[in-house]
Amino acid sequence: MTYQTTLKKTGLATLALLALTGVAQAKDVQLALSSWLPPRHPIVVNAIKPWAEKVEEVTEGRVSVRVLGKPLGSPPAHFDMARDGVADITYGLHSFTQDDRFAGSQLGQFSFLGDDAIDASKAFWTVYTEDLNAREEHAGTHLLGLFMHGPGLLHNNLRKIETPADLEGMKVRVPGGYIAGLTEDLGATPLFMSSPEVYEKLSRGVIDGVAFTYEALTAFKLTDDIKYSMTVPGGLYNTSWFLVMDEDKWDEISPEDQQAIDTISGEAFAELVGQAWNDADDAAKEKIDAAGIELYAASAPVLEAVKTAAAQHETAWAESLPEGEDGTAALARFREMTGVDTSAAQ
Repeated sequence: MTYQTTLKKTGLATLALLALTGVAQAKDVQLALSSWLPPRHPIVVNAIKPWAEKVEEVTEGRVSVRVLGKPLGSPPAHFDMARDGVADITYGLHSFTQDDRFAGSQLGQFSFLGDDAIDASKAFWTVYTEDLNAREEHAGTHLLGLFMHGPGLLHNNLRKIETPADLEGMKVRVPGGYIAGLTEDLGATPLFMSSPEVYEKLSRGVIDGVAFTYEALTAFKLTDDIKYSMTVPGGLYNTSWFLVMDEDKWDEISPEDQQAIDTISGEAFAELVGQAWNDADDAAKEKIDAAGIELYAASAPVLEAVKTAAAQHETAWAESLPEGEDGTAALARFREMTGVDTSAAQ
């Protein structure tokens, strides 16, 4: 055997070994997703876990996602946990950060945004990423998803709200963000706390009411402590959510698998999680009715007060955005996609 032949065979063997090593590495990207909602929450069961399973499917097992049974930190810490590598993947509410790093995300928090979580979530993904620079606001992570829940309601155990004066002095849990300012404008006292804290605070009388969806009343076992639930066309408010991955961890995944994961994320994930919210709300409405909670539409005086305050918040937000971002146009595009006519919300 000549030296050249030996060298050639050695080179081929080395290349083969490197190729096999590369395949082994590609198949060994294991990701941990920190989940803070209750393990049986409909979004965990019907959106987060199915998406995680789909990741493994579309990457042919080269990338796997393990949804943790317990979170690696508090709900408000979850974005920073992904950015800083504490967890590989996290989800959460933008408003939980209680700062202005996600200025554009308030697009998905206003009143009158839509009654269908699929339409709202898809619109939020599209408009936030295309018009309001969502990826830059989530710097340090790879942005996998943006979504919203169904229409937000105001629930309480004191009285039916027939005029704005009925809200005065009422202590209301809020998730932060826009709804905190709105409830204060309407005369209530907003108190920030994450969803898992509400049951104890409501049952002990620390709060009188809560800004929540239909499904949250059942998911967090609040039906025994709520008597009245007020609806607003398109929602009194909404919350904006993210699904993100640590950027360094994302870079460990091959370009082909990155593309495959992106294909099932983004708008596709918005539809998946939106359907999960819709189904959960429909199921919750039956339990709310069975619990004897009075579900009623906001009166004309209350609705007019909401519209007046909401318009002021929308204008202030639009004016606060960086140069080149048109918040007013973004909101108009959003509502066109979800079919909401604010002039008809009377």
